This record gives sequence, C-alpha cells and structure tokens, in this order.
Amino acid sequence: MDLPRAEVRDSAEFKEDMGEALKRFTTSSPDYADTDLIDVLRRRDYARLDELGHTYLDYTGGSLYAESQVQEHLDLLLHSVFGNPHSSNPTSSAATHLAERAREDTLRFFHADPREYAVIFTQNASGALKIVAESYPFGPGSRLLLTADNHNSVNGLREFAAAKGASVRYIPLAADMRLDGESLASELAAGAGSAPSLLAYPAQSNFSGVQHDLGWIAKAQEKGFDVLIDAAAFAPTNELRLDMVHPDFIDISFYKMFGYPTGVGCLLARYDALKKLVRPWYAGGTVAFASVSAFSGRGTAHRLFDAPFAFEDGTIDYLALPAVSIGLRHLGGVGVKTVHKRVMLLTGWLVQALTDLRHQNGGPVCEIYGPNNLEARGATLLLNVRDPEGRLVDYGAVQRAADAQNISVRSGCHCNPGAREAALHMDPLLLKESFTHRAQSSEEFLESVHDRLDGGVRVSLGIVSNFADVYRFVDFVRGFSM
Repeated sequence: MDLPRAEVRDSAEFKEDMGEALKRFTTSSPDYADTDLIDVLRRRDYARLDELGHTYLDYTGGSLYAESQVQEHLDLLLHSVFGNPHSSNPTSSAATHLAERAREDTLRFFHADPREYAVIFTQNASGALKIVAESYPFGPGSRLLLTADNHNSVNGLREFAAAKGASVRYIPLAADMRLDGESLASELAAGAGSAPSLLAYPAQSNFSGVQHDLGWIAKAQEKGFDVLIDAAAFAPTNELRLDMVHPDFIDISFYKMFGYPTGVGCLLARYDALKKLVRPWYAGGTVAFASVSAFSGRGTAHRLFDAPFAFEDGTIDYLALPAVSIGLRHLGGVGVKTVHKRVMLLTGWLVQALTDLRHQNGGPVCEIYGPNNLEARGATLLLNVRDPEGRLVDYGAVQRAADAQNISVRSGCHCNPGAREAALHMDPLLLKESFTHRAQSSEEFLESVHDRLDGGVRVSLGIVSNFADVYRFVDFVRGFSM
C-alpha cells in the first residue's frame, strides 16, 4: 500500500483545517484554557521546537529541556568551583551542599517524609532497579510477583530472584491491557513466602499508557510483601504523593521528567526496606572504612556507610545534581497538575480522532492497544496502522514516514515484552520454541513466531505538548487511509 506523503500538505490548507479543529476542541473542552501558560512557556523556553518545525511525540522516551534550565545550570558552573564531594575542602563542601539540596528537593517534590524515605542517586531508573535486584535478600521461600506489563529493567529482577531460589510468578493482563485483578488478588491472598518477598509493577505502562492501581501497594504490604513501583513513565505527567501511598522502592529517571540532565536518576526507598538489602559488593564512596590486611577470605573487612551513601557506588555525578534541583523547580513551577490536565485533554482528542479514521471500505486505519477512553490511563498510547484488508502495516515503515515529516514518535516493543505479547496475541508456545532453538537476532526471533510484528508505534505527550502536535500526527496517519 502507499505510505503517507513524505511532504507536509499545503501549509495554508493545513493551518485552516487545524484552526477549525482547534475551535471545536476548545469549545468541547473549555478546561483546556486553564493550561494556557504552557503555550507561553513553549514560546519562551522551547521556541526551538516550532522554529525547527519539530512535532515531538516521544516524551516517554525522554522529555525536553527548557532553555532556562540549561542557562541557569551553565551560569552556576561558570561562576562556581566544585570538587569531588568525598572530602571536606571548600570546593568539595560546595558540591556536597548542592548534592544534599538535590536530595531535599527530590523528597519535597514527591511529598516524601525525609524521616521515612532516602534518595539514592543513580545513573537512571535502570540503575535504581539494579540496586534492588542485586541486593534484595531473595532466597528459598521468597516470592517475586511481577506483572506482564513491566519494563525489561524490572523484568530483570527475576534473574537475581531465580538464581537465589525464589519463586517467580507473572500476573497476566486482561483484554484492555490492565492487570488481571483476580489473579493478583489470588497471588496476594496466598501470602508472602517464608523469606522476604517482593511485588514489582509500573504505576503507568511505558507501552500502553495504562495506569495500574496504586491501591495494590497497601494490599500487598498487608500480606507481607515489599513493593517496588516503577514510576519512570508516571512521574513526568502525574503527581506521585508519597505521603498518600508508601511503596518501599520507587525508581525515577529525571530526564524523563524534565529533559536535562541525562544520566541521573534515583531510587527513592523507605529506610525500613533498605535495612533488608544486602549489597553484594562495595565501592569507593560506599564504605566508611575497609581493610586489606584484615581480610581472610571469610567474613567481611569493610563497613558500609549508612543509607543513602552505602548505595551510591563511586563518585556521584556532582556537577549534574544542581541541574536536578533546577529541573524540579522548573516542572514544579509549571505544575504537574497543569501538565496532567493538558496532556489528558489532548490524549482524549487524539484517541477519538485516531479511532474515527476509516478506509474507504469502512475498516479502521489504526488499532490502539489498551483503553479507548481516559479511564486510568496516561498520555501514552501504542498503535499499529492497518491496511484496507485489516493487515498490520510494518511499524518500521510508519516510523520512517514519520521521520520524513519531522515527527518524532518511537516504534518497537519499547522494552516491554509482556505487554507486547498480550497486545499482539503472541503464542506462548511459539515464543518458548524460539528460545529453545536459540534465536540469535531480532529477525530470527520474528521468523520463529511466524513473522508477526513485535511491537508498534508509540505516541506520548509531555510538558509542552499542544494541539498542533496531536493534530499533525492524526493528519499524518490519515495519509494511510485508502
């Protein structure tokens, strides 16, 4: 079939059509006017988007930074002197002060009691998850409950758990890509094991945008489980209040929240939960003291610092941490509630507009995986384009066509194989066979599951998304209709 036109249609015609659509949208969604300050922010701090003609719809992949964030950080670096914080000299003390401020700012942003939660700085959310994975005291009698909807960085916990003799169970997804509540309730009712046990699930799916009930946190804890919440896709456009829910571990990537800096994330962890963790090694920055001569091959000859420092291997990215504080102030100044209101109104319009697109024979132009409404979903959606006969169009071709129009979306399985397999109804037996026969490449894997697509196109909204962004994407997808 023909792909969407590589060139944008006549600018005047496009703007006229979009203008009419915007009028209808704002009439039906008057609350959108409450978010007008985001348009001001976009013109002032993100002008490069429109100056360069970008339609950015990959906020779950990474948010965008404001010019003011970079400038404030640059000014700080140019007019200060900072040294490695593992010392008490003046430059080290200056860096330590700003690192501790970033911890305080992070706790404040998430409404976390500093007496209950620690902030452990990591490279990203995956680094935060690895700390839990390698240090959690899994053993025979432990239970690890994972949900089929999890990022691979969460799925990776199973490798450590299984190696230590724990049982690993997956909670399946229902037809609408939500958790099968009965299955989860049944697993929790069975109770935690005789050894420490853990439930891990995302607050919001990075694949479908489904938001999973945070009420499961308290229910699991009542049954003796510790709970890990993956908040990487949730935190950028939703308020996470740790004074209202109290998961034991939460992973965060700051660049997904406000774009800059990259390479810094954190693990928010309850002090009581951190006491259970057993670090498999130590590094510079994590130990109060260590000995070579006292080490006999048995026992330990080192003493870890208290949390959070016992979990921060090596030197933290002390020059980037001031930018975390700057970014948190920036997002806080806009208001997460304001961002949430805007992106959800736009998501509602986008879902409906895409659903309404039809081929000449009446068949749908695209399929959206997950909820077709706004109930318990975020501003991320996963879709595939279908041809007039209902066949899936290669998402790689859709990606390339979007690239040609300067539209940034993301395609693939998005590191979430469980959600992919549920959405695309992939046969578990064929999947098992593919690993039995040791498929070594993506191409071999796809061939082994009968050439099925292994993902789709993901569209996600964020801090400065506007109506023009979603309208242009719908106009792009309309190019597939025949």
